[in-house]
Amino acid sequence: MLIDKQFMDQAAGLRRMNNPKPVRVIAVASGKGGVGKTNVSVNLSLALIDAGNKVLLMDADLGLANVDLMLGLKSPFNLSHVIKGEKRLEDIIITGPDNLKIVPAASGTQMMAELTSQQHAGMIRSFSELNMDLDVLVIDSSAGISDSVVSFCKAAHEVLVVVCDEPASLTDAYALIKVLNLDHGIQRFQVLANMVQNEQEARHLFAKLSHVSGLYLDVNLNLAGYIPTDESLKKAVRQQKAVFKMFPSSPASRSFRELAGKINRWPKPDQATGQLEFFVERLIKYSSMAGAD
Repeated sequence: MLIDKQFMDQAAGLRRMNNPKPVRVIAVASGKGGVGKTNVSVNLSLALIDAGNKVLLMDADLGLANVDLMLGLKSPFNLSHVIKGEKRLEDIIITGPDNLKIVPAASGTQMMAELTSQQHAGMIRSFSELNMDLDVLVIDSSAGISDSVVSFCKAAHEVLVVVCDEPASLTDAYALIKVLNLDHGIQRFQVLANMVQNEQEARHLFAKLSHVSGLYLDVNLNLAGYIPTDESLKKAVRQQKAVFKMFPSSPASRSFRELAGKINRWPKPDQATGQLEFFVERLIKYSSMAGAD
């Protein structure tokens, strides 16, 4: 994807943010759909707020957005309006539970799934104009290994790969890790086992993924945590609510709380690349590289 040099220069010159602290950027990814990635993104974001963070959740599934739908929110504007130049990014941000800030994408819009390089550049540039007090940016990427997934994962500090105990999930998670490692040089991955019975099953699932990755790739996988199969989560989804808010004492909510606490203890992002404007620089850089391949 060819990005106009003026966007690079603009991002490189950004030093306008009032917030000098680094913003941790976490890309939530999966090799396939149906593993609960968006549910993880939403509830993890709320758990991070509960742990004392200011969080912005970006719905980066540009063709099949559903973060706002999952929370029963109505968003009059979305990223498609930013792409068209009708709105600024700050104009479309909506507020969810516990002051969670959400960047909604457009669901079922073909144009959003097939952005031109110039349109993608415009979306990325809009981040450079965003001035918010943030601790964490959570990116709910689309499933698979599209150019946008690669760009977001390379620009993030941490890639959280969501897997469940299904052969297709493991195979596709490995394929995602393989592409990001061999083609794009990412070596560190956080793995979240979702919809498992207990910690033992989570560790067994992680061991299988870690074993095959260790045979063929130069990667460092870490089991970030697990989310148990929980009827409360299913009830919350049916009510278009976050399980973390609707059933805060449920097994799933406790696991999200533990995961958020663990993330708070991860090493802080490097100051030189941690502020949001540097995320924009990296995102522009890697989008440009993806388009040139």
